[in-house]
Amino acid sequence: MTRTRTGATWVGICVSVLLFVILVIFMLQNTGSVSVSFLWLDGSLPLGLALLIAGVGVGILVTIVGTARIAQLRHRMSRRRG
Repeated sequence: MTRTRTGATWVGICVSVLLFVILVIFMLQNTGSVSVSFLWLDGSLPLGLALLIAGVGVGILVTIVGTARIAQLRHRMSRRRG
């Protein structure tokens, strides 16, 4: 069987929906309130939401670092070519 971009997209969508359902279940099961302090901010959030915010923050940080590294490698390759 040949693999196509449409097939890969379909698998990606199915995996994404499954992960989203798991995330929703996790958040619904972790509704207990936790105290959160960050820099000058203090507050109370549901545990599931606090973990989601932390995960998104890590994802953004990894994206920034990865983008910087790719830009660095592209710059290095362009200097070698020219």
